Amino acid sequence: MIQDLTTGDSGRVLLGYTVPMFISVAFQQIYNIADSMIAGRFAGEDALAAVGASYPITMIFMAVAIGCNIGCSVIISQLFGARHYRQLKTAVSTVMLVGFVLSVLLTVTGLATTPMMMRAIQTPDNIFADGALYLRIYIGGFVFLFLYNVVTGMFNSLGDSRTPLFFLIGSSLGNIVLDLLFVAVFHRGVAGVAWATFIAQGAACVLALITFRVRLREIDSLMGENRERAEKIPIFSGNMLAKIAMVAVPSILQQSFVSVGNIFIQSLVNSYGSDVIAGYSAAVKLNTFVITGFTTFGNGVSGFVAQNLGAGRMRRVREGFRAGMKIALGVSVCFAALYFGAGGLMMRLFLENTTGTAMRTGLLFLRIVSPFYIVVSMKLIADGVLRGAEAMRYFMVSTFTDLVLRVILAYLLSTRFAATGIWMSWPVGWSVATALSLLFYRRVTEKIEEGTASQK
Repeated sequence: MIQDLTTGDSGRVLLGYTVPMFISVAFQQIYNIADSMIAGRFAGEDALAAVGASYPITMIFMAVAIGCNIGCSVIISQLFGARHYRQLKTAVSTVMLVGFVLSVLLTVTGLATTPMMMRAIQTPDNIFADGALYLRIYIGGFVFLFLYNVVTGMFNSLGDSRTPLFFLIGSSLGNIVLDLLFVAVFHRGVAGVAWATFIAQGAACVLALITFRVRLREIDSLMGENRERAEKIPIFSGNMLAKIAMVAVPSILQQSFVSVGNIFIQSLVNSYGSDVIAGYSAAVKLNTFVITGFTTFGNGVSGFVAQNLGAGRMRRVREGFRAGMKIALGVSVCFAALYFGAGGLMMRLFLENTTGTAMRTGLLFLRIVSPFYIVVSMKLIADGVLRGAEAMRYFMVSTFTDLVLRVILAYLLSTRFAATGIWMSWPVGWSVATALSLLFYRRVTEKIEEGTASQK
């Protein structure tokens, strides 16, 4: 259902809007975790390591999809808030056309360069073949993954965060069932894990595209125009593409550079052998679950801010930030306590050997980074305001600061503290970047308020 985010109590509106988004991402992460969990339990630690070794590369492809999601959702949210429905429909069709071409090109490139990418991150020989196989199947389904993420962004930009939730629940449950079928019953190993994701993601994409086409008819009713005039709406606009690209390209670059940074870190982790890789792979999946959740709340704040800026309701920007901060801080405290106090229990989801190197590695990672979830949650909510206000320069500066610090410190600290030094780089990068994001948030909101005051 299309929802106007420019009216009503800001806290309640934002909560109702972001909670379905968080649950959607939670289910998406659950089936990502299920891939690793089932691989580790039924195919062994080497299979878990193979899936984990290719993970940073898959995140580069995901980064492009997420960046386009952010770019289109911010612009479409502004157009929806301003009631510019004709331009909105042009933006939708422009994104879909360009997105399809881009995703096909990336698929072809990825399939052709899979071995090279796996060698670039120093994948150990004993897991190289399985890691490359998983990556090829994953990239083969990238068109589905890409288009699904773009359509999800469009649903969210119209205030409809519930419809994607239903698709994610079905896709996640289907993925888990297929994982168990292919791996535990048919013993297809890493290939079974990859094909389960491919099929589940493909089904979710097709259903989302069909449903969104129906949802656009609601826009026709809001336009109050006859069908003949509606059909004259351009399906592609270079100017609209440029406007979307102003937000999408920095978002893609930000997500991509983060993924590249993760590749450097994964390459460093890989040098410690498959046991450390397995422990890190399990722990980083748990960590990604939380960080993705915070990012989702930030994306919700972006949509809220963009709609309200489009409608000229500047006062609600700060209200949205405060409401988003309360939500994220509450969630961060819960996960910090869970991972720090019961990290061993969470790691047992992936590993049978509770006393080996893999278990000790993952548990140490969680105990080092989880207390700083409170810090990074603040950064990601502030980033949500920056994106919604199209302050992409500030957004990129704070993100790149985090990335550069983490990569440099990982290499420096690992020379003295071995793999533990890599985990220690996370809190430092998060803390410095959070300080920057909060400073930039203050600057941007002050400029918005000054601009509002000058118009009166």
